[in-house]
Amino acid sequence: MTPYQRFYQWIAKTPSLFESKPPFESLQNLISLPIRNSHYDGNPRLGFLYQHLCTDLLTSTSKYSVELEEVQINRENGQTLGAIDLILNNHQTQAQEHWEVAIKFYLLHHGTWFGPNAHDQLDKKLDRMLTHQLKMSDTAEFLTQYPHLTELSEHLLLQGRLYINPFSPEPIPDECLGLKINKSQIAGHWCYQSQWEQIGELLYELEKPLWAIGLKEFNEPIEKPNGRFVHAQTKEGQFWFVVPDSWPNE
Repeated sequence: MTPYQRFYQWIAKTPSLFESKPPFESLQNLISLPIRNSHYDGNPRLGFLYQHLCTDLLTSTSKYSVELEEVQINRENGQTLGAIDLILNNHQTQAQEHWEVAIKFYLLHHGTWFGPNAHDQLDKKLDRMLTHQLKMSDTAEFLTQYPHLTELSEHLLLQGRLYINPFSPEPIPDECLGLKINKSQIAGHWCYQSQWEQIGELLYELEKPLWAIGLKEFNEPIEKPNGRFVHAQTKEGQFWFVVPDSWPNE
């Protein structure tokens, strides 16, 4: 099975970062077909690949078809308001749905979930998705462009993994912005470069398209990183971020 096929299955089986209450979605109960294409020729960045596979998975069912995908919404002056990921036709309810999809990885530090690039934070990302991205289908700009698409329901597929530092333990939040975190997705570890020796296991670096699914074949283990963050895993499948000692301040 190729990494592409494994990623497709991972999306189908992995819970949301948050408990599955509206607008949060999980595809675990969706009756989908196996992946139709064995390769991908689009933008190789993780987010683009993820959205492509989500769309393939949703539309492999008899439930959904795509009405619109990656729609740019512009103001009258030409300023871009943003982009909508998906508008889907739900053939079971005969309704249309606005879906936003994202895959994210966050490290707990002093009560805040930071991305490896510390400018990214779970609370900020979640707030933007709930208050901006999902609301774009209800703006005057969108309705002017697509007057037949009114009263769309909102759906957010937010997958990924949350990481804790076993060498600097702290209380683990059970919610973010008042929304309950899915504890099963707190499944990764992270540490500072200066804590490297405490890991006690060999780590194998992951290219970004493999961040979700990990490796099946292993080459040379990595040496202690020097001034850069690294995402890696053990042969047993434990995921690790190793970050510079200055993170998240620099």
